[in-house]
Amino acid sequence: MVTNTKFKFKPVSNSWVALHPQPKGVVQFIGGAFFGTFPTIFFNYFLNQLFDAGYTIIALPFRFTFNHWSVAISLVKEQYVIRREIVKEAKNLSYDHSVYLKDTNFFWIGHSLGCKYIALLELLSSEWEQVLQGVKICGAEKNSYGNILENIENLSLELDLEKRKTEILTEKYISEKPEIINLFIKGQPSLLIAPNISNTESAIPVHILAKLIDSFGLGVTPNLKQTLCLIKSSNLFNLTTLIYFKQDKIAEETCKWFIEYLATKSKQSNNKSFLTPPKQLNGKHLEPLGVKIGNYIVSFNSFDKFINPIKNRRLETVTIKLLEEIKQKQKEMDLKKKSVEAITELIM
Repeated sequence: MVTNTKFKFKPVSNSWVALHPQPKGVVQFIGGAFFGTFPTIFFNYFLNQLFDAGYTIIALPFRFTFNHWSVAISLVKEQYVIRREIVKEAKNLSYDHSVYLKDTNFFWIGHSLGCKYIALLELLSSEWEQVLQGVKICGAEKNSYGNILENIENLSLELDLEKRKTEILTEKYISEKPEIINLFIKGQPSLLIAPNISNTESAIPVHILAKLIDSFGLGVTPNLKQTLCLIKSSNLFNLTTLIYFKQDKIAEETCKWFIEYLATKSKQSNNKSFLTPPKQLNGKHLEPLGVKIGNYIVSFNSFDKFINPIKNRRLETVTIKLLEEIKQKQKEMDLKKKSVEAITELIM
């Protein structure tokens, strides 16, 4: 039995991976602009605590671009490459690799703008026709719609090839096939921390310049209004919850929208326990940042509390508890789905 649980990242494809010897799940993390570019540094303490709780960590570096659809699509491709590589690495290290064979053991956690990429990944989990219909309804520009259509058509073929490649290579490494139910992240729980779904103005704070870029059709796609419309018009996000901060002014409006949206979904289901309730914590937008130095967390954030005693930190404890709650919700939904399928089969 492997007992060495040292927290250490290794580069795998375009990401950073910390393999747990006996993982109970996989956390895929993507942060926001700038800080998310170096997640293993700026989110070190946060990710370390999740690792210590028994999760393999995949840190996906933030990539700055105005075309957020392209980032979401690249993340899907990345997931397939990483999945087969971590199986190979785990086998070489004599680590338990069984968790990596089932896509429902993978979780997503985002912070700030990183949450938008996770939301787009979820939206891409719909049938292609539903995705394109949603893009039309939510007012995508003509050239944007054409690009999305072309990307989706190409992506469908690419993902099918990646899926087959992952199955073949995984079976070669460990003589077992992975259980890949969905091409995208449907069925994989997600936790959004201080989600900030921004417009071009968030990336370029000069209002006139941002408007000029938008007028040429070169701004952020999809924008804030379109993204929220896409989420609202979908039947997804059933395994999604969020953590938001009391003193956060940056993500305040987006968090309010998500809280209302999730409450409405829960109400429409006629089941109060349908979704995992969001949690509010004290702190500002950059609360997840920090590295451990002695008994303190140093956050590299001079605009907030630069240093904070570990004993005052609640984020990681709440995050781990929420992951467990969403996992339980996932099991309940899978059981209900199987029951419905069994009844349908009997009727037929």
